[in-house]
Amino acid sequence: MADSLIIIPTYKEKENIERIIRKIFSLKKAFHILVIDDSSPDGTADIVKNLIPEFSQRLHIESRKGKLGLGTAYIHGFKWALRRDYQYIFEMDADFSHNPDDLPRLYETCAIDGYDLAIGSRYIHGVNVINWPMGRVLMSYYASAYVRFITRMKVRDTTAGFKCYRREVLEAINLDKIKFTGYAFQIEMKFITWKLGFKIKEISIIFTDRTRGVSKMSKGIFKEAVLGVITLRMKSIFGRYKKFRGSNV
Repeated sequence: MADSLIIIPTYKEKENIERIIRKIFSLKKAFHILVIDDSSPDGTADIVKNLIPEFSQRLHIESRKGKLGLGTAYIHGFKWALRRDYQYIFEMDADFSHNPDDLPRLYETCAIDGYDLAIGSRYIHGVNVINWPMGRVLMSYYASAYVRFITRMKVRDTTAGFKCYRREVLEAINLDKIKFTGYAFQIEMKFITWKLGFKIKEISIIFTDRTRGVSKMSKGIFKEAVLGVITLRMKSIFGRYKKFRGSNV
C-alpha cells in the first residue's frame, strides 16, 4: 500500500478530473487518490467511478449530498485517511493550477527532510502565478501579507491549497473544531499547525490558473478569510493551542 494519499475535492470538474488522475498515476512515486465530490451535476463523480476498475485500490471516491464547502471536504478526507494507514496526506486542486509534477517535492520535504507540513508556495521568490488578472494577483499577494501581519505566522503563502501533512499533524488537531469552510480554512489549518509547534516548510511552485472549468472563488469566501484571521488572532491571545488527545476517526 502507498504511504501517501492525495485528497481532491470536486464540484463540476468533468473537464479536468480524468486528466489529473491519469497524470498523478503516471508519476514514479506511488500515490493514492481520494476524490470528494459534492454532487456535481456535470457527472464528475461518474467519470471517477468509471476509472476505479482501471486503478483498483489506488483510486477512491466519496460522494456527498450538496455543495458543502472546501473545508468540510478536506476534513472528510482527513478523517478517511486517518482511518487507514496513510502517513502523508495531501491537499490538491483538480484543475491543474497545482502541477502534479510538484507532488514528489512536497513528499520529500516531509518524508526525507523531516518537516511536518510542506506548502507549495506562490510567493517565496516574487509572485509565481500564471493567467491571473493583475487585480487578483495583487489581492492574493496582499491578503497573504495581511494574514502574516495579523497572525504573526511565518508563512508567505497563507492561503495556499497545495500541501502535504504528516499524519501526526492531523492527529494533533481536533478536526471537529475547525471553524471555517472556505479559503479561511486554509489559513486556519496552517495557523493551528504553526501554533502547535510543528515544522513548516514552503517550497516554491508555479501556480497556473485553470484553463478548463469555472473558478469557485466568491466575495463571500474572501470576506470569510479577511474576518476569520482576526478571530484566529484573538483566540490565540486569550487561549493556548494544545495538541488534541482524542480521536479524529
